Amino acid sequence: MTAPRIHRVTTLDLRVRPSPWWFAEERRAEIDAHFAAKQREKPKIWNGRVLLGRNPAFAGEHFSADYFETDFASFLAWRDWGFPDSDVFNGFGMGALRSADGAFIMGEMAQHTANAGRIYFPSGTPDLDDISGGAVDMEGSVIREVEEETGLTPADYRADPHWDCVFSGQAVAMIKVLQVDMPGEALSERIEANLGRQSQPELAAIHLVRRASDLTDAMPRFVTAFVESRFAG
Repeated sequence: MTAPRIHRVTTLDLRVRPSPWWFAEERRAEIDAHFAAKQREKPKIWNGRVLLGRNPAFAGEHFSADYFETDFASFLAWRDWGFPDSDVFNGFGMGALRSADGAFIMGEMAQHTANAGRIYFPSGTPDLDDISGGAVDMEGSVIREVEEETGLTPADYRADPHWDCVFSGQAVAMIKVLQVDMPGEALSERIEANLGRQSQPELAAIHLVRRASDLTDAMPRFVTAFVESRFAG
């Protein structure tokens, strides 16, 4: 992937423009076989519909891109095979929960998920539920993912007005800092209690990141680049 570059923006224009994807069409049989193998390893993953991006553009405090619909199996193969179509990117929102004492809160993905063992902020590749008025509602996507993974709702945090978009070639992480008026340990305990009430939570553990030395190789580079920039600032 490209070395991460961080763009701070205040507005997003993420239009959904239906279009074919040559990769999904031309390599359909290989993709289906790849997904079948993955599903044997992790029976809980399913081939839902997701949204991927093209034509990313930053202009001042504005980020725009075109999104199209495809299936999760095609996305997974594209990712696992080293992004054979370089014109496509995975553009997703992340809710960077930050406690009153300055700790970032991240979740470790459970073993039944496609990203088992990876540690990052609540997030997810946009899907059809995130479309509003012909565009991807990234703020709504973040709200939904945060609630699904942690149980926190907008009443529990204050969202910063801007987005930190971490661009790394085939991934654009649109990160919104969510300030929570609660110390890190108490916030972690609250989220863990919520996970304990779920029959099959997406997260296996909660991690507090208070300093750059808390970052690990299990965290994607776009996440660590963002956290390093915030601590440096």
